Amino acid sequence: MRHEWALLVLCFTLAMPTRSQEAPSVPGIDAPELAKLGGSAVGVTTLEVADETRGGRRLQVDLWYPAMVADGATRETYRGSLTAEPPAPPAPFTRPGIAVRGANRASGPFPLVVVSHGYDNASVLFSWLTENLASKGYVVAAIRHEDPPITDRARFPETLVNRPLDVAFVTRSLQRSLGGEGLVDSARTALVGYSMGGYGVLAAAGGVLDPASPLVQLAGGGLTAFARGGAQHESLRVPGLRAVVALAPAGGSLGAWGADGLAAITVPMLLIAGDRDHTVDYASGARAFFNQAVSSDRYLLTFLGGGHRVGLGPAPAEMQGRLWDLDWFEDPVWSARRIVGINLHFITAFLDRYLKEDASRSAYLDGLITRSSDGEWPAEAAGAYGAYSSGAGGITTWKGFQRQHAEGLELLHAAPR
Repeated sequence: MRHEWALLVLCFTLAMPTRSQEAPSVPGIDAPELAKLGGSAVGVTTLEVADETRGGRRLQVDLWYPAMVADGATRETYRGSLTAEPPAPPAPFTRPGIAVRGANRASGPFPLVVVSHGYDNASVLFSWLTENLASKGYVVAAIRHEDPPITDRARFPETLVNRPLDVAFVTRSLQRSLGGEGLVDSARTALVGYSMGGYGVLAAAGGVLDPASPLVQLAGGGLTAFARGGAQHESLRVPGLRAVVALAPAGGSLGAWGADGLAAITVPMLLIAGDRDHTVDYASGARAFFNQAVSSDRYLLTFLGGGHRVGLGPAPAEMQGRLWDLDWFEDPVWSARRIVGINLHFITAFLDRYLKEDASRSAYLDGLITRSSDGEWPAEAAGAYGAYSSGAGGITTWKGFQRQHAEGLELLHAAPR
C-alpha cells in the first residue's frame, strides 16, 4: 500500500506544471493588480519586411494580437537560442506561451506596440509582455533584429546603426500594412525597447543623436546623416507615436544624445531600470535620461539594488545549467518573476493611460509616495489578505500592490517644462 501511495504521489507531481513550465505572460499571485491577463485570447504570426533603402535588409517580425480561439487549440511553444560562453555553441531554449499560431484576428482597430529586444537577444523572450498586452487589446510586434553575436566586438558598430533604423522602418511599415487592413490604429502607436532596444526606441521617438558623441563616432559614419544637423535626422522620428517605454536603455555611457538631445522627445516616457546596472550604467543612462527629457511627461521606475536584467523574464529551463546562460535572465537580487509582474503592472497602466486615454490609470502612476517601502497600510484599514491597495483612506502603499509587497522600488514623475 505504501508503494502504491508513493507511485500515486509521484504521478501527480509529474503531472503538475512547474513554475518553469508556465507561460511568463501569466503573472504570479503576488503580482500587482494590473499585471493580470486581459479578457482576449491571443494569436501569433510571423511577418517579414524588407527595407530597400538599406540594400533590401530583411527583418522578421513576430506579431501578437487579440484573437478568436477555439477551445482546446494548441498553445505556442517559442524556440530560440542565445550566444553561449565561448567556445560553446549557441544555447537553445524553449518558452511556453498562451498564444495560438495563426488564430483568427479579433475585429480592430487596436493600438500598436512595437518592441525592440536587447543586443543579441531574441524577440520571443519578450512573450511575457507581448502576450500579456495582446490579451488586453493591443497588437504587439516584436522585431527580430538578427544582431551579430555579443562576443563579436568588431561588429558592434553595425548594431548601433541598424537598431534605430530598424525600429523606425518596421514601425512605419506596420502602420501602413496593418493600418490598411483595419487591425491597428496607426495614430495610437507606442515603442518599447530593452537595453540596445531602449536606445533604438528613444532615437525613433525623437531623441536627437549628438554627432560628436562617442556612440556616433563609433558607428563609423553610419549614423552621421541621422544625427543633429544631418540630412536625414528627422527621418528616424516615428509618426503617430503616443508613448515610449525604455527598460535599462543603452546609449548613456556613450553620450548618444549629448546633454540636450532627449529634450526633443515630446511624447510621454516610462523608463525602467535597476540602480545597480553595471552593463549600461544607471547614472548616465536611465537616471540621466529622466533628467534630460524635459519636454516629456516622464516616469522613472527603479528597482533598488537591481541590475541590468529587467527585461527578459525568468530563465528557461535549458538556460539554468551554466552561469553565463542564467545571467542573461536572472538578477542577483530580484526574482525575475517578481520583476515581470511589476513591469506588467506599470507598463499596462502607462499604455492604457496614453494609448487608450483611460484616465483612471493615472491613479496607478501619479501621486504615489516616492519610495514604495515608505508606504503604510494601517491595521484599521485591513481588508482581505491578498487585497490590492486602494491608495486612499490612509493607505499609502502603492495603488494596486498587495500588503507588504510594495518593497524596494522608487518611482519618479516629472511633468514637461
